[in-house]
Amino acid sequence: MAEAVPVRCPSCRRENGYSVPVYPCACGSPVVPPLDLAAPPVPLTHRNWSEAWVTVRCAACGRESEWPHPEVGCGSCGMVVRVPVHPVDKPPAGQQPGGDAGAADAGAADAGAGSAAGAAGAGAGDGVPRDAARAEPGGGPGGPDGPDDAGPRTGPAAGRPAVSRPAFRPVTIRTARDAVVTAALYLRWLGFQDVRQPDQVPIPSAVVDLRAPGVVAQVDPTTAPAGLRAVECVWLNGLTASATSVYFSLAGYTEEARGRADDLGIPLFVMDLTGMPQPVNDPADRLVGMGA
Repeated sequence: MAEAVPVRCPSCRRENGYSVPVYPCACGSPVVPPLDLAAPPVPLTHRNWSEAWVTVRCAACGRESEWPHPEVGCGSCGMVVRVPVHPVDKPPAGQQPGGDAGAADAGAADAGAGSAAGAAGAGAGDGVPRDAARAEPGGGPGGPDGPDDAGPRTGPAAGRPAVSRPAFRPVTIRTARDAVVTAALYLRWLGFQDVRQPDQVPIPSAVVDLRAPGVVAQVDPTTAPAGLRAVECVWLNGLTASATSVYFSLAGYTEEARGRADDLGIPLFVMDLTGMPQPVNDPADRLVGMGA
């Protein structure tokens, strides 16, 4: 992980620590999006998938690849902001970035990625993929260092020892389905076993339910902040099942939703496109610190 940098929320003016994710280039070298800290962060009120990716050039081989645009959720008001990135400079005329060696490595990497994608697609069904319920998330080269990198609100609950667990390995979010898989893996990482979607026919909605013994979760992969009604619905579902209620959102939460979640003790998480859920309120901090 790169060194944490301060990002000021344009809404409440709080400075949030943000560690830029490090991605693996096809040549094996680490790639870090070059943040433009001189430009103000942009509030993310409407998510456009075509604009959610940024081109980054590898300093070692010159290969240009697309990676998730850096985003950070405010630990105070819950607003999600997009951090500006310096654009890629065009190489001189007649010069091909990366050379022949870089092209060869890139071709091999693309071929491997295609095989992996095919295998993943073959194992996925209408519900949460089976691997999401069984996978043991763990850190890897170039991966996140664990929940402390998810944002400024990841400390254990006061007076309680932190649960020892492997580092969470995120899944890059490119589609709404990826967001559901990421939430399922994160719940499994927190200690909830056998995470799956309910078998009954779902009500037509973009929000996806996830269930496991002791937890009821909802995942909102839409581009609008989750509102008060969404928080109260997941609370009622958890109350009915005598389970912990958890909410995951891609676009953050409204002020009313955050206040109600604090009153009801519902953990709220924001997911960025790197696939790393970030706790945005005290109940979420306690859940991360104590686990299931």
